[in-house]
Amino acid sequence: MSVSDNAEQSRFEVRLDGELGGFAEYVLDGDVVTFTHTEVAVEGKGLGGALVKHALLDVRERGLRVVPQCSFVRGYLEKHPELAEVTGE
Repeated sequence: MSVSDNAEQSRFEVRLDGELGGFAEYVLDGDVVTFTHTEVAVEGKGLGGALVKHALLDVRERGLRVVPQCSFVRGYLEKHPELAEVTGE
């Protein structure tokens, strides 16, 4: 499994065995990343969690703030309060 930022398409992508397994779309505005939609092709393999965790860690490392408009990202942050500081709240 690998996760990368596809900045051209404004989304983080997770790949499993080289195949696209899901993505988290975002809008970058200054120092704010608004996650708008997350989609995972195969459930139950941890792709969504790995995708969002990697995306949030990347955004935090770059010193950006997150707006979790997407319900999947919002739910992940509720379950993982150790990453909640990325929202600036």
